[in-house]
Amino acid sequence: MLTHANVEGMVWIAGCTFAMGSNDFYPEEAPVHEVSIGSFWIDRHEVTNADFRRFTNATGYVTVAERALDPKLFPGAKLEDLVPGALVFHMTDGPVDLTNFHLWWRYVPGANWRHPLGADNTLDGLASHPVVQVAYEDAQAYAQWAGKSLPTEAEWEFAARGGLADQIFSWGDEMNLDGRSMANTWQGDFPWRTSKQGGYRTTPVGSFPPNGYGLFDMTGNVWEWTSDWFVPYSATLGDACCAGTRDDALRRLSNDPLMPDVEAPRKVIKGGSHLCAPNYCLRFRPSARSPETLDTGTSHLGFRCVRRT
Repeated sequence: MLTHANVEGMVWIAGCTFAMGSNDFYPEEAPVHEVSIGSFWIDRHEVTNADFRRFTNATGYVTVAERALDPKLFPGAKLEDLVPGALVFHMTDGPVDLTNFHLWWRYVPGANWRHPLGADNTLDGLASHPVVQVAYEDAQAYAQWAGKSLPTEAEWEFAARGGLADQIFSWGDEMNLDGRSMANTWQGDFPWRTSKQGGYRTTPVGSFPPNGYGLFDMTGNVWEWTSDWFVPYSATLGDACCAGTRDDALRRLSNDPLMPDVEAPRKVIKGGSHLCAPNYCLRFRPSARSPETLDTGTSHLGFRCVRRT
């Protein structure tokens, strides 16, 4: 029998009702609303490269970014261009238009969880860093193998708050405490200048202080998948519910408010990453949320898991 004291590497979170979201930052976080969750365990830190390697060694699993591309999905493309890969961040040479993410994100052939920055990059020295370049399907597969699940958005947000209510960050209202950075985030002017030691990549899990629940990197380092579809909190399903299940309806409603013409269902990711900066993406906060397409692997997106009672 599982108890709150016997799940290695996980932290017990007692079920409760809490105020979710924020009215003070980005519009997709509003309105603040009351949510009830059951009790659950959550991984103390993000799934690491070492963790994910044990999974692939045990199962032979091949991630989305490692699979051959189907030419039928890319009409008109040359076969030699259909090379598996993923999105990798590249610093720019100077200030750029912050509304055009294509200026710092590039599709890199050969990029995947084993080669997070491209074919010439390896995991040497990164065993304790969070795994990246994992699509939603990959995170789900790992969770199932581990006997766990991906957290709901509400579970994730409550755990990230660390017992604090009405606070901006997981540690309080100040971005830094006594001049110390409390999470792996961008230090400087995104996306072209950073003063952070070690540059602009991931750090080993647990490199920064835990929150009040003893959880590491709930903000910063890498974004984390949740199981929820990305829809506005204020959205109503209306007649959509009559056309199928509630999950089907939410999937149809799920999209990116910044790209409303692109009809691609998206899941919620939480926590921000090492690329989040106040001048561009102040989303290393528990209430912050962002949409991500299901088949996307990026160099700043990972996950952690939960177990429920």
